[in-house]
Amino acid sequence: MEEIFTMAYELAPLPYDYAALEPFIDAETMKVHHDKHHQTYVNNLNAALAGHPELAAKPVDDLLRDLAKVPEEIRTAVRNNGGGHANHSIFWRLIGPVGSDGIGGSPTGPIAAQITADFGSYEAFKKTFNETAAKQFGSGWGWLVFQAGKLKVLSTPNQESPLSHGLYPILLNDVWEHAYYLKYQNRRADYLAAWWNVINWHEVNKRFVIAKG
Repeated sequence: MEEIFTMAYELAPLPYDYAALEPFIDAETMKVHHDKHHQTYVNNLNAALAGHPELAAKPVDDLLRDLAKVPEEIRTAVRNNGGGHANHSIFWRLIGPVGSDGIGGSPTGPIAAQITADFGSYEAFKKTFNETAAKQFGSGWGWLVFQAGKLKVLSTPNQESPLSHGLYPILLNDVWEHAYYLKYQNRRADYLAAWWNVINWHEVNKRFVIAKG
């Protein structure tokens, strides 16, 4: 099922310990990223929608899918902060504790077969994804989506969501500096390489099934 957030939008607890992704993503980064950055997006989204209860009652995904129906004076705030809330809510579930079943390693299940079909191999897919995310200028996200029967890698700036373009995210990685700077400083490529060790392939497969319809 898709993510559903109701008014007031709230920050869900991190589904594992802050240190669960060590040594690939450090505990302090996870604490600041989740408790501070994500919380700020939630607070700002609630503030932007305070005078619009009919919009605040909608799942955040619905707001992002139809930004044209959001009043122009709050549209940018909803795009940025609603996107920040939605993107991070997915992100936490697409990574998981090191050593757990289905975390890291090579993909399995339907997504593994589709990756091989569309990219030739898992290593070729990783190379494409890492290069795309690394080249995203400034802050943004790397994404894997399913479009016209094939997997597609893309990037977006800031907190822009593929939902606003009619696409359902299967996999994503946060390449804002707040996601990696404490451990990796300016070495985005090193962070991207390490991140594959904590991907939750069970969750990726669930999202792939939804994306295929």
